[in-house]
Amino acid sequence: MGESGSGKTTLARCLACLEAPSAGEIAFDGRDIGGLGAQQSFELRQQIQLIFQDAASALNPRFTAVEAVAEPLVILRRGNTRAERRRKALDLMRQVGLDPEWGGRSPLEFSGGQRQRLAIARALAVEPRLLILDEAFSGLDLPVQEQMLKLLAELQQARALTYLYIAHDLTLVERIADRVAVMKAGQIVEEGAVGEVFANPRHDYTRRLFGSAPVVAARQFAMVSA
Repeated sequence: MGESGSGKTTLARCLACLEAPSAGEIAFDGRDIGGLGAQQSFELRQQIQLIFQDAASALNPRFTAVEAVAEPLVILRRGNTRAERRRKALDLMRQVGLDPEWGGRSPLEFSGGQRQRLAIARALAVEPRLLILDEAFSGLDLPVQEQMLKLLAELQQARALTYLYIAHDLTLVERIADRVAVMKAGQIVEEGAVGEVFANPRHDYTRRLFGSAPVVAARQFAMVSA
């Protein structure tokens, strides 16, 4: 978490192998991903998937919903036939809570929350181990956010997924995260277990960040008063 311009999205793109870091290294399974060859990088990118805030921009409006979900399977030549890929895509739609009968609809016919579910289904098609969600729930109504949080928990349990969630909403971070990293000007200034960081922020920037969030600030004030 961190303010706009702190480098969160750039870091996410580097982790997803969409950009090369200007310095340092990124280790995944103990390997520096910057030192991988072309084939190894291609294989790694299938294990790390990135979902953006605007799901509509990631879904081709010329495709039907099932075609959008099946596209990675086509690109990677997974599945022996078109019918087999379609069956898998429809099953993925069902897994993320979308009616497979909606497979013939355009992504533009879906609501914001439903498009995010489509984007998640599409990312899951390549069976990733790490799912990066960049402000993926911003702009969604609170009831829809609750539904998405439940979905992520269910998928994590079923697929042993790891999530990297980028957010401005500190209360959402506190609910969803096990660990949290605070970024400022391209640097991680504080990192630790979410309960520890929220209860006792050490860095002045983290304290200012929490002070700008009414719910977090009020809770901390209550703790100090007690």
